[in-house]
Amino acid sequence: MGRVIIGQRDVIDLLVTCLLGGGHALVEGVPGLGKTLLVKSLAQATDMQFRRVQFTPDLMPSDIVGTEILEEDQATRQRVFRFQPGPVFTQVLLADEINRAPPKTQSALLEAMQERSVTFAGQTHKLPKPFFVLATQNPIEQAGTYPLPEAQLDRFLLRIDVGYPTEDEEMMMVGATTHAGLRDADPAMDLETLLRLQLLVRDIEISDAMLRYATRLVRATRPADSPVDAIRKHIGWGAGPRAGQALVLASKARALMHGRLAVTRDDIKAMLLPVLAHRVLRNFEAEADGVAIADILAALHAGIRAE
Repeated sequence: MGRVIIGQRDVIDLLVTCLLGGGHALVEGVPGLGKTLLVKSLAQATDMQFRRVQFTPDLMPSDIVGTEILEEDQATRQRVFRFQPGPVFTQVLLADEINRAPPKTQSALLEAMQERSVTFAGQTHKLPKPFFVLATQNPIEQAGTYPLPEAQLDRFLLRIDVGYPTEDEEMMMVGATTHAGLRDADPAMDLETLLRLQLLVRDIEISDAMLRYATRLVRATRPADSPVDAIRKHIGWGAGPRAGQALVLASKARALMHGRLAVTRDDIKAMLLPVLAHRVLRNFEAEADGVAIADILAALHAGIRAE
C-alpha cells in the first residue's frame, strides 16, 4: 500500500490493524485526501474483492443488501422468486459518505456488520469471509446529512481521521497523479493467510494487569464515576462495555503487527483515541469551548495509570 499511497503511514497502519482485528472502520476526512484509493489499495494488497457504494438521500436498503426478482422457468413456465445479492456481498465494502443516506438505509448495514449475514424474505444469506466495511464521512459539510445513531457507530471498531499531507508528500502526490498516473497495489498475502492472521489475533496474550488497565480506561469515560476532571466536565455520555472489547481486540491486533505475542501499555495507548473517539459524546460545554475529543482522551490517559 505504501508504494501506491504517498504518506498517511499512520492511517495505513490503523486500517490494517482494524482488518486484522476483524472489525470495521469509520474514516473521516475532507474530500480529495485519497480515502477511496486507500480502501481500494487495501483490497488489492490482500487480494480481496472490492465494491464501492456512494450513499445518497435516495438510496434504498435493497440497493445495498439486494432484492428478489421474479424468474420464469422456460421448461415448466413456473415462476419463482430468486434473491439477487446486492453490493454488500463482497469482502471489502466502501460505504462512501454513509451519513448522506437516510436512517432506514444506514440500518440495512447493521446486521451485515454485526452478524456477517443478510436476512431477506425470511432467508438468511451469509456474507463472504473476510467481510470488512469502511465507511467515510465528510466532517465539514453537514447540510442534508443524517448523523449515524450511536448503535451503529458502536459497530465500528476504529474511527480513523485522515489529515492533510505534508508539503513534500503533497508535491510528490501531485507529481505522481499528473504524470504517469497511479499504479495498482500488488497482492502481499492471500485470503488464507489473512484469515489465519485474524484467528491468531485472538490468541495474543494480555495480562490481568493490562486487562484491568483497559477496563479502567473505558469505565473512566463515564462522567458519574470518573476520577478524571476533564471527563466529568466535558463528557455527556461515556463508552459501554463493547468499547472495552474493541480496545483489547485492537491492542492485540497492533501487538501482532509489531511482532509481539502479548499486549503492552503502548498498544493500549495507541488504540485509545481511534477506539473511543466515536464512542464518547462531548457535552454542550465542551462543544461551546471548542475542546477536542483528542484532548479529553489525552487527559484520560494521563489520569489513569497502569498497575
